Amino acid sequence: MSSDMQVFKLPDLGEGLTEAELVNWLVAVGDEIVVDQPIAEVETAKSMVEVPSPYAGTVAELHGEAGQTLDVGKPLISIARAGAGSGSPAAAAPAALSSGIEASPAVDAAAETYRTEEKAGSGNVLIGYGTPGGATGGRTRPRKASVAVVDRAAEQAAERVAEPAAVAEPVLEPAVAGTRIPGKLSAVISPLVRKMARDHGVSLDAIEGSGASGLIMRRDVEAAISAPEAPVAAAPIAAAPAVASAAAGAVDGRTGLAVSARTPVRGVRKAVAANMTKSRSEIPEATVWVDVDATALLEMRAELKKRAPHDTPGLLAFIARFVTAGLKKYPALNTRFETAADGSQEIVGFDGINLGFAAQTDRGLVVPSVRNANKLSARELDAEIRRLTAVARDGKATPTELGSGTFTLNNYGVFGVDGSAAIINYPEVAMLGVGRIIDKPWVVNGELAVRKVTELTLAFDHRVCDGETAAGFLRYVADAIENPGGALADM
Repeated sequence: MSSDMQVFKLPDLGEGLTEAELVNWLVAVGDEIVVDQPIAEVETAKSMVEVPSPYAGTVAELHGEAGQTLDVGKPLISIARAGAGSGSPAAAAPAALSSGIEASPAVDAAAETYRTEEKAGSGNVLIGYGTPGGATGGRTRPRKASVAVVDRAAEQAAERVAEPAAVAEPVLEPAVAGTRIPGKLSAVISPLVRKMARDHGVSLDAIEGSGASGLIMRRDVEAAISAPEAPVAAAPIAAAPAVASAAAGAVDGRTGLAVSARTPVRGVRKAVAANMTKSRSEIPEATVWVDVDATALLEMRAELKKRAPHDTPGLLAFIARFVTAGLKKYPALNTRFETAADGSQEIVGFDGINLGFAAQTDRGLVVPSVRNANKLSARELDAEIRRLTAVARDGKATPTELGSGTFTLNNYGVFGVDGSAAIINYPEVAMLGVGRIIDKPWVVNGELAVRKVTELTLAFDHRVCDGETAAGFLRYVADAIENPGGALADM
C-alpha cells in the first residue's frame, strides 16, 4: 500500500465489544476531511456513537455499507494524505504550524510510534473509551490559548505522546510542540469526551482532571454532567435496526410455512439475548412478591403537585428513594457474585448504589443507571432518571451509563401488567419490579374500601442471601410506599 494512503481501522468501542453495526456514513469518497471530523455513525450493543477520523486528507475508500456489521480492528476507511504528491513543503512537513514553526523531533517520533502501533493493531481505540486491557500511551491536543492557529495537518502528525504509567480508561488527542503547561499535561481531552461535554453544556475549563498530571478523563466529564447545575442537551435520534426480508418463496423445512422475514440478532438485541441467557444459566434465582396499598403515596404526590406543579418528582423517583434506603439496610442485595479462574468464589460488596432502571427504547430494552443514587434526594433522582431515559432513547447513553448498575428497578406497570417473574440483570444479584397501580378492594381498619394497589416483585440470587433477607427488603420498600411521610422523615 502506498505510504500516502492511511487506513483507519474500526476502533475498540469500549466495554470489550468486538463488533458494531455501520448505521450511516457521514462522508463520501472524494470528500476532503480534517482530523477529528466525524466520518461514520456506528451502533454497538451499548449505544450509538460517531467515529472521528484521526487523519486529514481525501476519502479514498469506504470499507463497508450501511447496515453491515463490522469487526473491531478491520479497515473502516482509507484516506489519502493531505497534499500527497504535490511536492510542496507543506506536504513534506505535515506537522508544521501555520505560524511556520515546525513540530519538534520528539513529537514527530511520537506520531510515528502511534502510526506503527495502529498498523500492528494496538492502541486502535475509539477515543474517550479506553481499552479493556489498558494502554500505555495517550494522545494529547493543544489548548486553544497556547497556539493562535493550528493546522489540522499539524494535529495529524503528533498523534500519540507516551505517558509514564499505564492508563486503562482514557485515550487522549494529539499534542503539538510548545503546548504543554509546566508540570501538567494538556487538559484538553479526546473528541468524543469533548463532544460529550459540549452536548451537555459542560465547560472543560471548569473541570479539574483526575488523571495523571491533571488529565481530564471521561469520568470527570460524567461527574460534571451529573451535577445538579449541569444542563442537558438533546441528542439525535438513533436509527432503528434493519430487518432483512427472506428470499421470496423460501420455505421453512420444519413447519412447511413460507419464511416472511429474517431479523439479524445484533446490537442491543444481541447484548440482551446474551445477558439474559447468562443470567438464567448462572444465577439460581428466587422470587418473592407482595401487594401494596399505594394510596398514601399517590395522595402525598398529588398534594406536592398542588404546591409545585412543575417540580414534583414522579412516583418512580419516590420508589427509587425507598429502594436505596432499603439497600442500605439490606446490603446483600447490592452485591455481585464472582467466580475466579481457580474456582474460588466471592461476594463483592460496594460502597454506594448505582441504581439501574429498565427503559424501553426503539433499539430494545436498556438499563441505564443512576450513579451513587444513595446520595440523591427524590427530586434529584427524578431529574437524573429523566435525563438518562432521554439519552437512552436517543441511543446516546455512554457505556458507563449502561453498564455500571448494582441493582435494577423495573417499572413494568407502564405496560399494563401486574407482575413479572423477571430475569436478573447479570451480573447484578437482584431486581425489583413494580406493577401497575389499580383500584382494588382493600381492608382498612376492619372495613372494606377501594384503594390504589400495586404489586412489588423481587427476583434475587439465592447464592448471596436467603429468603429472610429478600423478604425483609421487600417489606421495607412496601411499608415505605404505604407510609411515605414517615419513611421519608427517617431517610
